[in-house]
Amino acid sequence: MTSQQYIDLEDRHGAHNYHPLPVVLSEGRGVYLYDVGGRQYFDFLSAYSAVNQGHCHPRIVRALSEQSSRLTLTSRAFYNDRLGPYEKYLTEYFHFDKVLPMNTGAEAVETAIKICRKWGYEVKGIPHDRARIIVCGQNFHGRTTTIISFSSDPNAKGNFGPYTPGFESVPYGDLDALRSKVSEDPATIAGVLVEPIQGEAGVFVPEDGYIPGVAAACRENNILFVADEIQTGVGRTGALLRVCGDCTCAGHCERQPTYTRPDVLILGKALSGGTYPVSAVLADDAVMNVIRPGQHGSTFGGNPVACAVAMEALEVVRDEKLTQNARRLGRLFRERMQELVDRHPETLRLVRGKGLLNALVINDSPEGDTAWNLCLALAERGLLAKPTHGNIIRFAPPLVISEAELMEACDIIQEAIAHLAADHVGSEAEKVDRG
Repeated sequence: MTSQQYIDLEDRHGAHNYHPLPVVLSEGRGVYLYDVGGRQYFDFLSAYSAVNQGHCHPRIVRALSEQSSRLTLTSRAFYNDRLGPYEKYLTEYFHFDKVLPMNTGAEAVETAIKICRKWGYEVKGIPHDRARIIVCGQNFHGRTTTIISFSSDPNAKGNFGPYTPGFESVPYGDLDALRSKVSEDPATIAGVLVEPIQGEAGVFVPEDGYIPGVAAACRENNILFVADEIQTGVGRTGALLRVCGDCTCAGHCERQPTYTRPDVLILGKALSGGTYPVSAVLADDAVMNVIRPGQHGSTFGGNPVACAVAMEALEVVRDEKLTQNARRLGRLFRERMQELVDRHPETLRLVRGKGLLNALVINDSPEGDTAWNLCLALAERGLLAKPTHGNIIRFAPPLVISEAELMEACDIIQEAIAHLAADHVGSEAEKVDRG
């Protein structure tokens, strides 16, 4: 079948809930993807940061295959010989007492919301049905009914009501606004849910003191600090967890104040290296022990395959020093992109990011098509990336990328932008001639 035939099949038989680039992929290895015609591309999306360890990492695939041939699923009606070791491994890796295993990122966020509310009622003493959770504007935590209830994206939210109450929003990165909201009635606030970097919104990086300030405000008012690290966690930003700033370990350490540690940590995506749906919510006993038998669960959550895959995926991050690689190469990438911003101000507005989670803001309105056209030009030259919010392109390659590969990819981006800029100059000249 041709690429167009595959695209037509999806268009005819699948719900139209995505708008993909017109590339049909059939294979992936490391930092590369291959289409049905065998053409090679740099992957600079990494399945929205799920494939931090690279496509089809042999160690992770081996763990998947070996466990799949032995035992795949028991449900939680019985114990299995993989879940306990996994729970011990994960809680020690991230320095928490307990983990509640789930499958997808949205499930993990929903789980964290339930834990947060239940803690608010049973531990903090919030009156029945009055618990509030503070969220941030322009957030992206998933697309379930509860989560879109506090979304500010009209496309994600429109015509899916009635919405779930109990959430109040403040501007992202505005610590004064958060403190003001908390001071209104702290006795009824169960938690503050925040992304340490807003990825889907366009890689918005807050000021260095923002996350510690959020955590401090929570601590001072007996409120749970809930960190959604589904996209930013597991090394992506040059730190194992973004809440730890630029520290490559997780949890407590001598280089970071302990107030950056969340009360509830949400993980997903790269927790399995993109090989299998695995997510998790971590917290200490004082929070997690509010959940008792029958109050939350998942048939597939904590299944043997997920446990084996996630442990190996995290071992790869540690053994191959992917966090350190993301930090070092991220700086080089932003330096190269800043050169392009300086050279092409008519096309590019700015570059921002941390580690290997970065974005170029295109000098166009969110309703314009410049970013989309640039992504098409990149694909033609062998690099895959995708716009977000119309005029922002996110660049997030697998963390296994080498410096030589990164520089080659930067050359591709440079060439595509120069081509786009030349077209822009040409079109402006034509307007002058017509005038």
